Amino acid sequence: MRFIIKSYGCQMNSYDSQRMEDSLLKAGYRRANSLEDARLIVFNTCCIREKASEKLFSDLGRVRALMDKSSEKFLIAVTGCVAQFQGQEVLKRAPWVNIILGPQDIHQIAAKVDESMKKHVSGKLTAAALGAQDKFKRLSKQFFRRNIAEFITIQEGCDNFCTYCVVPYARGREFSRDVAEIIQEAERLILLGSKEITLLGQNVNAYAGKGPDGEKCDLASLLEKLAQLKGLKRLRYVTSHPRYVDEKIAEAHKKNDILAPSLHLPIQAGSNRVLERMNRKYTVEEYLKCVQMLRKHRPDMALSSDFIVGFPGETDEDFQQTIELVEKVKFSQAYSFRYSPRPNTAAATMADQIPDSVKTKRLKILQDILNKQQNEFNRSFVGKRLNVLFTKNGRHKNQMTGRSEYAQAVTVCDGVVSVGDIVEVEVTETLAHSLIGRIA
Repeated sequence: MRFIIKSYGCQMNSYDSQRMEDSLLKAGYRRANSLEDARLIVFNTCCIREKASEKLFSDLGRVRALMDKSSEKFLIAVTGCVAQFQGQEVLKRAPWVNIILGPQDIHQIAAKVDESMKKHVSGKLTAAALGAQDKFKRLSKQFFRRNIAEFITIQEGCDNFCTYCVVPYARGREFSRDVAEIIQEAERLILLGSKEITLLGQNVNAYAGKGPDGEKCDLASLLEKLAQLKGLKRLRYVTSHPRYVDEKIAEAHKKNDILAPSLHLPIQAGSNRVLERMNRKYTVEEYLKCVQMLRKHRPDMALSSDFIVGFPGETDEDFQQTIELVEKVKFSQAYSFRYSPRPNTAAATMADQIPDSVKTKRLKILQDILNKQQNEFNRSFVGKRLNVLFTKNGRHKNQMTGRSEYAQAVTVCDGVVSVGDIVEVEVTETLAHSLIGRIA
């Protein structure tokens, strides 16, 4: 049977989709090139924002139309956070779905497909228990294909319970993988040609895995161990929570040459009153101390962030404080969104919900400033040199694209560069969200 996996949302979902692909290939299933070519279609979902959830139901509608036109049998699986958090809603709105698997159950994908194929004639539904299991020990140890830049999930779940967020309900409480398990996975990736690894976690810098000696190992110590692996050229981690940024983490960026000088550090809002309503458990002043600490040890640290605009009760003054924080920190990149209520979260029932027209107006103001900062950051490199890891061919002949140490997309037109090369590039111009350069 030919399968295809469509992944929505975060990098952790990309990692999970890749691991499900490994499991299906090991079980003898084959990759399809398109939805039309597939007979097993897996949607690995995200429910952080309403738009991501609705995208799933739109795609399920497309698949239903495809099924109606074909005489062949299809199996449809919905995995990930929507499956965990809204499984019954999925079955209600799309009863043609055969398999429901939460993010902690993805190791069961091949077995559930086998089971569902046997039951397909009678139309019975195969649904996983959606339990919080240690899936990593049950996932296939065999990798079938990997990229130059790869991900490893080291920590999942969240204990913070921000009032707008569904992660604790969709991914469960915080769990950290053992150090030895992470090292082994990194070594396998390096053998397959990966040169950059990004460590993933909902609160990645809250990592507290068991070390070889049985003691707890923090993120800074794990980074140091990974930095010693032969063949690994660049190391990143995402997403960090300001609560868990400490001196040891900041020092790691100074001590380890392969640790990239770029960090995604979401603040969400620049008002202490809004942060308290969000239950973020830090203040603006504490966030700014984190920024100062990081840049003390690594002055060139490029910081990116997330912002939610129009959180319930956000006043014009609160929003202005967010603008002031942005202008003070100067971000290299940022993601910003209008607040959207998520089911069963505390913020969804808060008083003082902000009208969409106000959210839209504020978002435009914020994004204009953030885009200006990103453009200024990128322009500051024109005429300078960056170390670029080239990860894929570009769209045009002799064109190659990659990432700088500061996470910028960089393109060169030079036939002498190959995928996997780390080359010094002189920046010649900037585009909206990328750099153009020539081999130095």
